[in-house]
Parts: sequence; structure tokens; C-alpha cells
Amino acid sequence: MDSVAHHRRAGSNWLAFADRLSRPFWLVLAAIVVVYHVGLIFYGLVPNLVSRPVHMALILPFVLAAAPGTAGQKASGAVLAIIGSAAALWIAFHHNALGDQYGFLESGWQMAIAICLLLVVLEAARRAIGWPLPLVAGVALLYGLFGQHIPGQFGHSGIPLESCLGTLTIAEGGIWGSLTGVSVGVVAIFVIFGAVLNAGEAGQGFMNVASAAAGRLKGGAAKVSVISSALFGSISGSAAAHVASTGAVTLPAMEKLGYPKRLAAAVEAVASSGGQIMPPLMGAGAYVLVELTGTPYTAIIAAAILPAILFFVAVWVGIDVYARHTELKSVAKEDRPAARDVFVTSLFFLVPFTVLLLGMFLVGFTPEYSAALAIFAGAALLFVNGQLQSRREQILSRFAAAILNAAKQVSMIAAIILCASIIIGVLSITGLGVKLTSLILEGSGGLLWPSLLLTALACLLLGMEVPTTAAYVICVSVAGPALTQLGLEPLQAHLFVFWFALLSTITPPVCGAVFIAAGMIGENWLRVAITAMALGVGLYIIPLGMIANPAILSLAETPLQALIAFLQIAIGLSAISFGLIGTRRILPSLALIALGFAVIFGPGLLLSQGA
Repeated sequence: MDSVAHHRRAGSNWLAFADRLSRPFWLVLAAIVVVYHVGLIFYGLVPNLVSRPVHMALILPFVLAAAPGTAGQKASGAVLAIIGSAAALWIAFHHNALGDQYGFLESGWQMAIAICLLLVVLEAARRAIGWPLPLVAGVALLYGLFGQHIPGQFGHSGIPLESCLGTLTIAEGGIWGSLTGVSVGVVAIFVIFGAVLNAGEAGQGFMNVASAAAGRLKGGAAKVSVISSALFGSISGSAAAHVASTGAVTLPAMEKLGYPKRLAAAVEAVASSGGQIMPPLMGAGAYVLVELTGTPYTAIIAAAILPAILFFVAVWVGIDVYARHTELKSVAKEDRPAARDVFVTSLFFLVPFTVLLLGMFLVGFTPEYSAALAIFAGAALLFVNGQLQSRREQILSRFAAAILNAAKQVSMIAAIILCASIIIGVLSITGLGVKLTSLILEGSGGLLWPSLLLTALACLLLGMEVPTTAAYVICVSVAGPALTQLGLEPLQAHLFVFWFALLSTITPPVCGAVFIAAGMIGENWLRVAITAMALGVGLYIIPLGMIANPAILSLAETPLQALIAFLQIAIGLSAISFGLIGTRRILPSLALIALGFAVIFGPGLLLSQGA
């Protein structure tokens, strides 16, 4: 026994020693990732078959070899990272010759490169987010290779192996398609921006502003969570990251003030989920929307801002309704930040955001260029802390954290997008996307609202298994054309799908934000989920409200009509919240819910009938 224990201790000591030795390596590699993606903004045009494979080569080590795991997992990950990175760099070095092949593999060596790339992409996604998305991508690949043996309309005529795999790996489709271009050129730069802000005092600034604005109100601790999540969501689009970061402060505060645990966890889960729909970043979704709709980034922000604010308003109203029958105390005065701290720490996010917004809206720079300038502004603020002091150790620690977190987050999103790109590529190659669109149209009888409900159900089911952005991309590739054929504007259809891809964060049986919040506070997750669904009812209704009241998306073109639609949906949601939460009797509840739906959807339906 002593010998076994000795060997185990020796093994763990060796792993710890090896980990310490590897830290400089990961820091240098992370710095290369950051410099590469920021440099692309200033360098000028780089061929897609160079920039995108190099992007993959840089992110693979972080996904495959840097993640926590056993020594065997790290070793196998390192081998796969080397193979995958070498194959990607081979594509970059031979991009000129490959461009003349039009996606057709011409040798056994190229076939081996293609197979290596696809397998490594699938494994990278599996290690990053688990089995579901790689399984869907694997099934898509099998369909592309063997779908000709499927009888009926869902089979295809057959695609040569060299053409199928080549289109996915050596042409500007498949894993090097437009989605990967979004990951390289836009997502990465904004993720780096968020990591730089998070490394400094911006997060504390969000909390201080939220506490100063709402802490004194009834239900103040819950409302601090709502405001801080809305602000924090502007730099990070992950619901899990929101719960873990803002929840570490707000959950203990609510518990200390005697809030029911299920309510405290539900508030944090719902408010944190809203970060993925909150401009200007919206996770990676805003930039994918830009690519898939062809809509300028500034127009995406203008269209998405009112629905996002409406979501947080609905949560705020829900908290007020809960306060009618539950004692929800305000934050004690001594626990609220001083005015000086609020002002100083708010500068840590106001200055970079001002640079970003002025660059985009006043000067007219591209979003990527504006974000790069905002990164420099945020990096300059890492040299001072909230006490306006400059400490060498703190500065070095902040820059190291910013660089490492940026590289890890860029790599995580890239692994998801590369895998989703396989699915999109197969849909395009085989024509399956068109067939599925036809199926939706047939199943709904060519009617808009049944098609919307079918799409919403598909988004919910798919969102249970894959991240929001991947669920959105897959669903919109299939359902988007059907919805636009039925009369929706492209941006309207895409925002509808994007919102419903988010449902699984609070909707059982798979509700990631709820699981994390419930675990942090020690409450039964199902009780938290039921409360979260009532509190976050806007997540289910606002996307439908955007269809019934499309004016809410036209803030830039017709601001008055957009604000009227905003007010109309807000009134309807308030009535529904009172019906779900505020009344304890069946008939008044049903009456209020019916009234809320009538306010939101009645005028739109009447107008459509009149037309």
C-alpha cells in the first residue's frame, strides 16, 4: 500500500511540476493567438484559405491539450493538436494550388489530410462541449457519403468521395466557410475585447453601477442581479459565465437578505441568460447574424436592442410581482458602494465602450476595427486599479489573465463553429436544407404561425444538446428559408430563431443556467427551473411578439413606431407576469394571461386580417 501511495504521490508531483513548466508555453501561445487575430484587422486582406486554417491551427492546442484531464488525455490531445494543426497549416501553405482544384481531392495524401481535418474537428468539439454536436455533424457526414442509398425524397443522387470531402476541407466551404470567417475576423476580436475588460475592473464597475442604481429598491438584491447581468452580457455571451461571475456576488447577497433560494437562483439564471441577447456583443450571435443575413452590424444592434431591454424589463416586473407576496429586502446602505467607487470603476467599462461606439457610429470604422481600438483602450486601463494605483505584479497578472482567457474563449467558440460548419457544408452539398425547408412548409400547411411553432420546437430540442450559437446556425439554415418564403424579413426570421435557440438555458430537462445557479445556492434544480420559467416568460413570448409587432425591430428607421410596439409588448408581458406570479387564484390568473396575450398579439392579428 505504501508503495502504491508513493507512486501516486510521485505521479501527481510530476504532473504538477510539468504543469508549472508548461505555463510559459501556454502564455506565449495565447499571446500569439491574440496578436494574430488583432493583427489581421490591421494587416489587410489575407486569403481565406490562409487566415482560416491558421486560425484552426492556433486554437487546437487550447481545446485538445490545455483542458483539464488525465495525463493520458493531455498526451492524446497534444498528439491530435499537432496532427490537426499540421494539416491546417498544410492547407494554408498550399492555398494557391488548392484554389485551382475547386474542392476535388487529387491524391491519396490530400484524402488523408481531409480525413485528419474532419476527425480532429469532431474530436475538438467533443472535448469542448461534449458529444451531441459532433454526433450531429458525424451523422451529417454519413448522410453526405451514403445518402444516395436512402430511398425517397430525402436521399440524394450521390457525391464522389473526393468531391464531398474536398468541398468540406480544401475549398472555401465546409470547415473553411463563411461561418469560420466570422470566427476569425469578428468573433475573435470581440472575445478578446471582453477578456481584456474582464481582466480589469470592468466587472466590478458593472456590479457597483447596478448596486447604486437598484440596491435601495424593494427586491434590490434581485434587481442588482438583473442590471449587472444586462451590463455584463454586453461583453460576454455565455449564460454559464454570467451565473458563475455575477452569481458569485448576487446569490450570497440575496440569500443573506432572506430571499427564497429558488427565487434567488431563478433570478440569477434568467438574468444571466439574457446576456446572449444583449447588444452590442450578444455572445457570438451578433456576428453570425451579420454574416448569414448580410445586414450591417450597426443595424443588427439597432434591431436587437429594444427586444433585449424588454426581456430585462419583464424580469424586473416579475421581481416586483414576487415582492407583492414575498418579503424581498433592499441592499443595506453599508453594503452599497460609495459614489466615488461607482464613478471610478464605471470608467473601466465606459471608456472602452465609448471608443467602440464612437468608432462605429461617429467615425464610421468597421466593428472589427473599432473593437481593436477599444481593446487598446481597455489594455491601457489594466495599468491602474480601482484605487487608481499601479502595481507591477497586478499589471502582469491582469495581462496574463486577459491573454489566456481570450485564447481559451476564442478556441472554445472556434471549435463549435468549425464543427457546425461541417453540418452547414453537408446541407449545402446535398441539398438537404432545401428538402427540410419543404418539409416544414408542408407540415405547417404553408401557414406562418404553425411554421413558427414547429421552428420554435426544433430550436428548443436542438438547444438542449448544443450551445446557443450552434443551435441557431443549424436551425436557421433549415427553417430560415421557409420563414422568409412565408413573408418574414430575413432579420426578423433570424432573430426569432436566435431567441428560441436560447430557451434551453432555463427550460427543463436540460437547463444549464438553472443547474449552475441551483448548485451554487444549494436548491433543487427543478424548483428553480419552474420559478425561472415564470420569471423569464419574456424569453418565450418576445420572439413571437417580434413577429406580431415587427415595428419593434425598426428603431433606426421608425423610432416612434418601435417605441409604441415596445410599450405594447411591455404592458402585455406585465399582465402575463401578474397572472403567472402575482395572483393565487385560477380564474384571475387566466384572465390576466389572456389579457396579456390579447394586448401583445391582438392588434397585429387584426391588422393582418384587415390587410
